[in-house]
Amino acid sequence: MGALDDLRVLDLTQVLAGPYCTMLLADMGADVVKVERPGGDLIRSNPPFVADGDEEAYGGYFQSVNRGKRSLELDLGTQADREAFLSLVERADVVVENFKAGTMEKFDCGYETLREHNPELIYSSIRGFGDPRTGETHRQGQPSFDLIAQALGGVMEITGQPNGPPTKVGPGVGDIFTAALNAVGILAAVHHRERTGEGQYVDTAMYDSMVSLCERTVYQYSCDGESPTRQGNSHPTLFPYDSFEAADGHVVIAAFSDGHWEALCEAMDRPDLAADYPDAGSRIANREALRGEITDWAATVDSDTILELLEGRVPAAPVQNTADIFDDPHIRDREMLADVDQPGADERMTIAGSPIKMTETMPAPGGRAPLLDEHRAELLDEVAAEAETNRVESDD
Repeated sequence: MGALDDLRVLDLTQVLAGPYCTMLLADMGADVVKVERPGGDLIRSNPPFVADGDEEAYGGYFQSVNRGKRSLELDLGTQADREAFLSLVERADVVVENFKAGTMEKFDCGYETLREHNPELIYSSIRGFGDPRTGETHRQGQPSFDLIAQALGGVMEITGQPNGPPTKVGPGVGDIFTAALNAVGILAAVHHRERTGEGQYVDTAMYDSMVSLCERTVYQYSCDGESPTRQGNSHPTLFPYDSFEAADGHVVIAAFSDGHWEALCEAMDRPDLAADYPDAGSRIANREALRGEITDWAATVDSDTILELLEGRVPAAPVQNTADIFDDPHIRDREMLADVDQPGADERMTIAGSPIKMTETMPAPGGRAPLLDEHRAELLDEVAAEAETNRVESDD
């Protein structure tokens, strides 16, 4: 049993933001039907593959964010497929799409139309710049991807080394953070509907989400009128909170409380630093000199020794690569790696597990991603069976 196993979701999204949102719902038990345009999601053919891309049904990108869903290929431009879609809408709880504003209206399948078929429907969109229904702007209709959202929302301006160029964050946070917020909005709308019987429109914009992600820069600018910029791995108001190069790699140290600072100075055998800079204000005022002291010490010690000296007293960790993550028993114990079947390959593929943990309804990937149109007969038979049941009940 999943926490959302009574929730039916029609997922018209593709690429990353929308599929990640509906993946979160699927991992928690929702029945997610991936309604794909003719030819399927644009990223079905994207590498990497387990072995041979010519033999495998899809690559890792598609597998990762579409696990546990059912697939139905529909061309909403045709009358038959539009009617099939509307029959699904009548039995759905949620519709999610991430097209440009106005796209669904071209098929006469916009929110207002779908609401006529299902007044309790929750309709959710993920767009670069939002939907006019929740706040009209001059940017709506412009295309957007993760890189665009990170650039506009301030993420790139505060990411990178001080003397380097604005830098994109590695993961697609413009997509993924927006997706997570959209899932929160959907579940809030579901809760509201349970209390009132009222459906509604949920709208999450990538640009808006990046401003929310950079919340610290907003209040900083409000307080001092200066635009925050890049400062590497350090923190504008905490010190030491940074990465340092050890003799054999990099570690991060977050010793910004007085107690943490004293323990770090003890590990460095520098009681004089603890005595001379006993509070946060003095440490921040002299951060460059103190960073130099920590840098010089760390360079002479291997990573394991630094972590042993600080363990249990100062927050610290190695900077890991993905191979290190695969080898970390914590990750296996927390079931953060999931093996799923890869159609067309002799080996299984490993994808990221669900970070949401629950004691009674534990989320988990619900199996591999679907083949294109794999569930057509199953889904349309379900619609026909439900329609017949409703007809019999109404006759009675």
